[in-house]
Amino acid sequence: MARTPTGAAVLQPEVTQAITDAVLHELAEQGYGRLSMEAVAKRAGVGKSALYRRWRSKDEMIAAVVTEFSVTRAAEADTGSLRGDLREAMQALIDWLTHPLFSRILPDLVAEDARNPERGRSTRENIGGPRREVGEAMLRRAITRGELPEDLDMEMALDVLAAPIYWRLVVRQAEAEPDYVDRLVAYALRALGAQGA
Repeated sequence: MARTPTGAAVLQPEVTQAITDAVLHELAEQGYGRLSMEAVAKRAGVGKSALYRRWRSKDEMIAAVVTEFSVTRAAEADTGSLRGDLREAMQALIDWLTHPLFSRILPDLVAEDARNPERGRSTRENIGGPRREVGEAMLRRAITRGELPEDLDMEMALDVLAAPIYWRLVVRQAEAEPDYVDRLVAYALRALGAQGA
């Protein structure tokens, strides 16, 4: 059994979780530009060295925390039907965008991505890419089951599924009524050309 070399940093999961929580709270309260490593360390109850053992910079730390938070919230449920899968995916998207902290963080991150093209590219690759892969897998299962046409325009379909929710909740800042997901699923099934929609 390999031993950890003497003096090597051992990353404790509970410390990483405390730092992650601190990053999200600082982002929600201070915004991207005003967040500091010192404030994160203080809120997490650790020294700055604990942050630098995990990430080389503030940008890397924020990207890692936001990516982990976002990608793990993409619904990967396989309910056996496109309708069921869409319902799970759309509800998970709503839950992600309306999370008490993330709903305050997202607009600032979108603005930061617009100002910093490299950061925007990283967000698309590390958050948008994996989340779209989950959505594509869901649609490909539906094609295999014969629920969707084989020539489905995958890029357009993925946009059609996410855009209305983002527009409603983030841009318009409107509520998602209790029946919103069911109405949106019915609409999406028609838009995708689902069998029997």
